[in-house]
Amino acid sequence: MHYEAGQYDLVVVGAGHAGCEAALAASRMGMRTLLTTISLDAVALLACNPSIGGTGKGHLVREVDALGGEMGLTIDKTFIQSKMLNTAKGPAVHSLRAQADKWEYQQAMKQVLENQENLDLLQAEVVDLVTVTDDNGQPESQSLKEHCHLQKGKVAGVVTRTGAIYRSQAVILATGVYLKSKVFMGEIHYESGPSGLFPAQFLSEKLRAMGIELRRFKTGTPARVDARTVDFSKMERQDGDQEIVPFSFANEHLEIQQLPCWLSRTTPETKAVIEANLHRSAMYSGQIKSTGVRYCPSIEDKVVKFSDKPSHQFFLEPEGRNTTEMYVQGMSTSMPEEVQLAMYRTMIGLEQVRIMRPGYAIEYDCIDPTQLTLSLEMKAWENLFCAGQFNGSSGYEEAAAQGLMAGINAVLKLKGKAPFILDRSEAYIGVLIDDLVTKGTNEPYRMMTSRAEYRLVLRQDNADTRLTEKSYHLGLATQERYEAMKAKSEAVTNEMNRLQKTILPPESINPLLVKKGSSTVKIGLSLLDALKRPEIDYDDLASVDPQYNAQLSRAVITQCEVKIKYQGYIDKQLKSVEQFRKMEHRLLPPELDYHLIAGLRLEARQKLSQLRPLSLGQASRISGVSPADISVLLVYLEQQRRMKEKGEDV
Repeated sequence: MHYEAGQYDLVVVGAGHAGCEAALAASRMGMRTLLTTISLDAVALLACNPSIGGTGKGHLVREVDALGGEMGLTIDKTFIQSKMLNTAKGPAVHSLRAQADKWEYQQAMKQVLENQENLDLLQAEVVDLVTVTDDNGQPESQSLKEHCHLQKGKVAGVVTRTGAIYRSQAVILATGVYLKSKVFMGEIHYESGPSGLFPAQFLSEKLRAMGIELRRFKTGTPARVDARTVDFSKMERQDGDQEIVPFSFANEHLEIQQLPCWLSRTTPETKAVIEANLHRSAMYSGQIKSTGVRYCPSIEDKVVKFSDKPSHQFFLEPEGRNTTEMYVQGMSTSMPEEVQLAMYRTMIGLEQVRIMRPGYAIEYDCIDPTQLTLSLEMKAWENLFCAGQFNGSSGYEEAAAQGLMAGINAVLKLKGKAPFILDRSEAYIGVLIDDLVTKGTNEPYRMMTSRAEYRLVLRQDNADTRLTEKSYHLGLATQERYEAMKAKSEAVTNEMNRLQKTILPPESINPLLVKKGSSTVKIGLSLLDALKRPEIDYDDLASVDPQYNAQLSRAVITQCEVKIKYQGYIDKQLKSVEQFRKMEHRLLPPELDYHLIAGLRLEARQKLSQLRPLSLGQASRISGVSPADISVLLVYLEQQRRMKEKGEDV
C-alpha cells in the first residue's frame, strides 16, 4: 500500500557526505528539502578512514568550505590531530589532513542538519522514484534520434519501503556504497552496507528499468584493533603540527590537545601468512569481480604486486578520544577473519593485538558518470541529479564536493537559472566533475593534485579568494564570510605593495643574507626581492623590516610568500589558462548531429553523440576524440558561423 506522505521542493536520497552537503546547500538556498537515510546512525558516517583531507582531497575540502559547504567547519570542530602534508614540496601540492573523532564528527554534522531551516531529516529506504514521461520534442533527424541521449521524462518524487510517497520537483541520488551492497570476508559474503548497516536492495532495479546504466565497484577497509593490546613502544610516534591550520576559512586559530598516530611495519612473517592464504582472499578466489580503488590497494595486492618487498608500512590511527578502537591504515583486506588476526599478530607492535572489527571488502552498484551533464543532472531524466560514490568516485571529500554542486544546481534548475559549473581552471571541483562526466572512470575515482593542469593557481590556500564571491552571489556564503575574504585580499595587496616599496640599504640587509647563506648586495634591496630568494622566508624579515607586523595573519603571509616566490610560474600558468578558456568558450550546439559532419572518424562521431560535450574544450578531453577530430569541428563551426553571417540556411 502506498500513501501520500508530503510535498517538498527537493528530496536527497542518502545522508553521507554528498547527501549532507546537497541538502544543506538546497535548504540554505530556500528550497524545502527532505534528506532521507537508511539509518539516522549513518549520517555523515566515516565508514573507512577516520580522517578528512589529504593530498588533493584537502584542496576539495577547502573549496567546499569557500563555497559555503559544511565539511571544513565540522572537521575543525571535531579533529584530534592535524597535519599539513607535502610541506617539503611546492605550495601547489601542500594538502591539509586531519584525524577526526568519527563519532563527534557524525554528531556535529547531524546537529547542523537538524537545526537547518527548510530541512527535514528522515530515516527511510527509498525503493522507487516517481517519474513522469514526456514525449515532447522530437529529434531533427533519425541519426540524431539514434545516437543522442534524449530527455525521456522527469522525476517527481520518491517512494519509500513503507509505501510513503514524497513528491518533489527534483531528486538528488547520493546513495554511496549502499545499492545492492555485499560484504566479503574470505569465503563468507552476505548482503550488507558498511559497518553492519542495512543495504539498499530495491532501488537498483528501478534505475535499470529507467534505462540508467549501472556498474559494480568495490572498496574495502582494514580491521579496527584495541589500543589496549598494542605495544606502542615498538612503533614510531607521529604527532600533529604544532601550528594548526584550520580547514575552514571562517576559523583563524584552533587550539586543542592532539592525539598521536603511530607508524610501524609488517614483517616477512606477515607476507608468509598472506601468501599461504591468498586462495582464501575474496579478491583472489574469484568471488569479487568488480573493480576496486587503484590508489588504496589491499594488503594482498601489495604483497602480490610488490613481491620483492619483505615488508610494508602501516599507521595506527585513533578513531576518537573516548574509544580504544584504532584504524590500521594500509591494511585493507578481504581475508577471512582468522587470517586477519594471524597476519596482524606478525606485525611489529601488534603481537598480542585483539581485533574489535574485522576488515572487509564491499561491492556496490553505481552509475557510469558519462550519463550526467556537467551540472550533475542525468541526461535522460530531467531534474534527477546524482552525487558522490554513486557517480563512481571514492572518498568523503570527492563526495562532499559533488553533493554541494548537485544541491546548488538542482536549486538553480528549479529557479529557472543557468547551472553553476566550475571549469578545470577555476577549481579542483571543476577537475573532479569534468573528469567524471567527460572522461568517465573504469574504477573508483580518487582526486590527486596531478589531475589538475593548473594546480599552481588552484592552491588550497587561495580557495577562498577564488570561490567565496561566487558562493556569496549564490546565496550560500554569508555577508560576513564575503567581507572577510575581501579584507584578506586587500591585506595581501597592501602587504605586497609595502614589501615592494620598502628598500633596505646593503648594511641593513646583508647580515641577514649572510646568515641565510644568500649572496650579498651592493645596492639597496626591496623586501619583496629579498623574499624572491628561496632561502629567505617571511619570518626572517622580522630582524630587518622596520615595519614588520607580527600581528599579520598566517593566511595573508602565506599568500604573499607564494605570490612572490612563484610569480613567474604563476604568470606562465595564467597564460595557459587563457588558452584553455578560449576552447571552453567555443560552444557546441546541443542539437548538433555529429553523424552529418564530414571528416569526423566513426569513433569520434559515436563518442560525441553519446556524451554531447558543451564546448570544444570538453570535446577535446573525451577519450576517442583525436586532435584531428577537433580540427574538423573547428572548421565546421567556422563554416556555420560564416553561413549564418551571410543569412544562409545552416
